[in-house]
Amino acid sequence: MVKILQLFTSEAQLVKSLQKGDTKAQRHLYEKYSARLLAVCVRYINDKMEAEDVMIEGFMRIFEKIDQFKGEGSFEGWMRRLMTNEALMYLRTKRHIEIDIDAPEAQQLSNYDWADANLEADDLMAIIGKLPTGYRTVFNLYAIEGFSHAEIAEQLGITESTSKSQLHRARALLQEMVKEAENLSRTTTEVVNRLKK
Repeated sequence: MVKILQLFTSEAQLVKSLQKGDTKAQRHLYEKYSARLLAVCVRYINDKMEAEDVMIEGFMRIFEKIDQFKGEGSFEGWMRRLMTNEALMYLRTKRHIEIDIDAPEAQQLSNYDWADANLEADDLMAIIGKLPTGYRTVFNLYAIEGFSHAEIAEQLGITESTSKSQLHRARALLQEMVKEAENLSRTTTEVVNRLKK
């Protein structure tokens, strides 16, 4: 392992080796980025085994398309985009993306103090993971991956206004879910305090 790490001291060297089809470079890339890119897949696909399969397919796509990376911009960002596209393709083929146009409006909340003080990033990601697939997909693409509504519309085959609506509803539902977590936390704290008496 140490020998492999020494071979690829820079990203440019790694990319050049990957473009030559070097299997050691491929293994190094997988070992270095698999956890991060699996996290991308899990954001879209709740089943971890399915997300791992998508990640493997995504790495195959990276190896196939490595010649398209011209060194402009972030290499990791380029890979994340390919992995996101792979996850979206999986959702489309499995027909998991359901855009709910007629969903009821969730009530918007404005107090984020409890969430800021009590929720860790993993907690928030778990709450996002509970969103319906369509909401979660649009939210991830917009808020986490940085896609524009036009790009999301093109990716998902929806209109920009539908993308905006799905994002609005996802945010409102997230706020409700955070509020429920806050209420549960307060109730649990009250019960624990009563038991201590």
